[in-house]
Amino acid sequence: MLWFDITFIIVSIALTGVILMQNRSAGLGSAFGGGSEGFHVRRGSEKRIFQATVIFALLFLAMAFSHLFLNQ
Repeated sequence: MLWFDITFIIVSIALTGVILMQNRSAGLGSAFGGGSEGFHVRRGSEKRIFQATVIFALLFLAMAFSHLFLNQ
């Protein structure tokens, strides 16, 4: 299971990286009153970074749950 742990660390570092690359006003904070711009349309690289964030977050959650249930 060493490969699983190494992959989990790589996914978590990648998730942290794509979260840090996002614009400050483009996250969920603007949906709850953090931004004053209103509706925000993602285009170009911002859209790709957002999609990568969603993919890495889903991978992280899937790996966390599988690690929880497989290591009992």
